[in-house]
Amino acid sequence: MMAIRVENLGDLAVIECKGRVVRSESVFKLREVVLAQAHARIIALDLSEVEAMGGGGLGMLVFLDQWARNCGIQFKLFNPSKSVVEGLAGNRSILNFEIATFPEMMSILAHSDGRYALAA
Repeated sequence: MMAIRVENLGDLAVIECKGRVVRSESVFKLREVVLAQAHARIIALDLSEVEAMGGGGLGMLVFLDQWARNCGIQFKLFNPSKSVVEGLAGNRSILNFEIATFPEMMSILAHSDGRYALAA
C-alpha cells in the first residue's frame, strides 16, 4: 500500500510518497495525483520513504517525466530511496531523471514560497 501527500507551495508541488509502488492501484494513484498538479511549474516527487518500486512504478515515472516535459513542467525526483535508485539504475532510466539535491530543494522552496526563504 502507498500513501501520498501533496503540498502546494506557490508554483511548486511537493508530492511525498510512502510505502510500496508495486501494484497497479498504487501506480495509477501516483499518476492521478501527479497529473492533478498541471498548474505547477515544478513538481518534486519525494521518494525517500518508498520501500519498493516495481516495473510498473518505474514505467510510470518515465511516463510522468515525459508528460511534465510536454507540459513545460520541471519534474524532479527528490531523495529517492535505495530501492528506487537501484530500480532506475537497473534499466538505465536514472539517466533521464533530474534528481534534486537537498540544497537545490531548499533553493526551490525559497523561491516558491517566501515562508522558506530564511531556511535557504
